[in-house]
Amino acid sequence: MSSQAILGGVAFFIGITVIIGLWAARQIEGDSVNYIVAGRTLILPLAAATLMAQSLDANATLGNTDLTSAFGFWAGAALPVGLALCLVICGLFFAKPLNQMRLITMPDFFRKRYGRVTEILASVVTVMSFGLLLAGNLVAGGLLFQTFLGVDYVVGVLLISVIILLYTLAGGLFAVAYTDIIQAGIALVGSIALLAYVGINYGFTIPAGAGPTNFGQLFNVTDPSSGAMINLATITALAFGNLVALDFNERLYAAKDPATARLACFAAAAGTLIIGIPFSIVALGASDILASVGASAGDGAILYALVRDALPPALGVVVIVGIVGASLSTGDGAILATSSVIARNVIGIRPESDTEGAIKQDKLLLVTRIVAVGIATLGSLIAVRDPQTGMLLVLAFDLSLAGVAVPFIFGLFWSKGTREAALSAIVVGVGSRLVFFVLSPTTYGLPNNLLYIENGLITAAFDGFPTFISPLLAIGTFVAVTMITAEAASDTSTPASQPGAFSEAND
Repeated sequence: MSSQAILGGVAFFIGITVIIGLWAARQIEGDSVNYIVAGRTLILPLAAATLMAQSLDANATLGNTDLTSAFGFWAGAALPVGLALCLVICGLFFAKPLNQMRLITMPDFFRKRYGRVTEILASVVTVMSFGLLLAGNLVAGGLLFQTFLGVDYVVGVLLISVIILLYTLAGGLFAVAYTDIIQAGIALVGSIALLAYVGINYGFTIPAGAGPTNFGQLFNVTDPSSGAMINLATITALAFGNLVALDFNERLYAAKDPATARLACFAAAAGTLIIGIPFSIVALGASDILASVGASAGDGAILYALVRDALPPALGVVVIVGIVGASLSTGDGAILATSSVIARNVIGIRPESDTEGAIKQDKLLLVTRIVAVGIATLGSLIAVRDPQTGMLLVLAFDLSLAGVAVPFIFGLFWSKGTREAALSAIVVGVGSRLVFFVLSPTTYGLPNNLLYIENGLITAAFDGFPTFISPLLAIGTFVAVTMITAEAASDTSTPASQPGAFSEAND
């Protein structure tokens, strides 16, 4: 497949995306609420598309196919399955109450529920987590430019960072939502077309023991070679860690009402599976397909190899544009969400109101845009340091699950939880997960090239277990500390069962 065709398709798509993003800037009107949560006006199609695009990033496409090809169906399919499960859980239990609270960022919940110190700590953890998520998407863009255009990988990472910044800085979540519709639509068409073309022209190959009916990949946790513990850990980290994802929550807050937020979750869950699973199916036979045309993936992404050597140009362009769109759709949300959290929840900037409640000065909008540049830079540095996709996605949510998810879920549904319990759970959960990470030679089946301290304590057979151990430690800590401190805090703790108590009016 010619690089000219790829360049033309990608350039056209990026041009349209940037134009839409810049056009969306007209709706910001100098208001940080418009910028961060789209004025809480998103109707169902927009809310569903933006939630689906948040799930279907470049990690869940490139990472999905690479993991499936190397380790079997459930190793890759665990990514869209885990993300879809999160959307279902959110639709059933979280979407309505979270949308009713009229928050602007997810750490706002921690400030209202537990206080300022907890807000800052939760913000730091989630920003750190989303630096990894953003990096995974920039990796995909860098590899794409390197593979098809001959551009140096580092240059490719920087280029896609600048593109995302260009329209996100201008249009905020309005730009994210409007471009997500196009990006999700192209991903849907590309995924289904890819599945159909491969089925008709090459057929589906299922290597022995690697197919979707081999449930030993999910439940044979006593055998490390089955990968079951890693696959279950992946699903769990995404299903519950994504509940406290910064961009995920901002999209929920942006829905025009609680019912819309709930329905959007269910629609996005269906779309996530419809788009993600075909990549897993195709990846099972990818090596045979490449061999049949005298090619191989080598050290590169196997999906890129398929596009380059085994697909017709038109379909290849659609698939590549879909991957670029997936990368942009999560990258822009990650940059916007993390920058707004740093500006609002870490630095502590709030819009200033007059005596009648009208906004008279909104520095939050300006500072959020300034911080966004730094966030994009941080993500680029991580992407250059460790050019992997699937591992960065799951590790990002693993950290959120270990520390932030426990006080978030308990704080929402259990009024006895205290500030001390929340702080302790975050420290224990995140601390233990980071210790496990730096001592583990592999993370989700991939070499730990990011930060590994060689030791004789932990081997690759332990991979997957930390995902469960750290949250359990956090739960135990939260409950124990609550029992100790609940009586003293009973007069000051805000009951989580009163959504009105969390409203923006009380900020």
